[in-house]
Amino acid sequence: MPRDKRASGQDGSAAATAPARDLGALELRLAKAGTPDQCCAELGKIFRVRPNEVALLRLENGLLKFLCPFELSTAGSIPLSSTAVAAHTAVTRKTELFNNFTRVKHASIFETIKPTSEKGEELHPATIHKLMTAPVLDKTNTVLGVVQICHKGFDLVSAGPDFTLDDLQQLELAAKALSKCAFMQTGA
Repeated sequence: MPRDKRASGQDGSAAATAPARDLGALELRLAKAGTPDQCCAELGKIFRVRPNEVALLRLENGLLKFLCPFELSTAGSIPLSSTAVAAHTAVTRKTELFNNFTRVKHASIFETIKPTSEKGEELHPATIHKLMTAPVLDKTNTVLGVVQICHKGFDLVSAGPDFTLDDLQQLELAAKALSKCAFMQTGA
């Protein structure tokens, strides 16, 4: 099943807008967005991915809780002691890229949650084939959460292009910009 051109930014729409290459510009874009959902939508445009291919988790009392996508916010949380990739990202404070994520041992329970389209229609869940993950750190290097961008599909080809080192650097900037957002602060 081919990726939707509009959602991937391949049609010249607003989703195809060029990524912000500096921290100040990115902070401004995310600050204008305001809410976790709006920030994730903006990140989706920057990385040319569908809205359900952006995950934002906030650390609260040793648990990573999904802020986005919405469908996962009620699906549970991830303890830092787990072997989940998001927990590993938070514990190690390292940004990572996986262009063959199906080979990485991970908890696939969250992939079974059925996403909804922008029109409210229930979609068939697809497998995460490619993933980038980065910790969201405050200025004292304390973990506030984790941001993840993925490419989903029914096979490696339908999941779209590989992520690049440039994409990974852009995700690091996005994580820094997210650290300034009020909703990333515990209890906000």
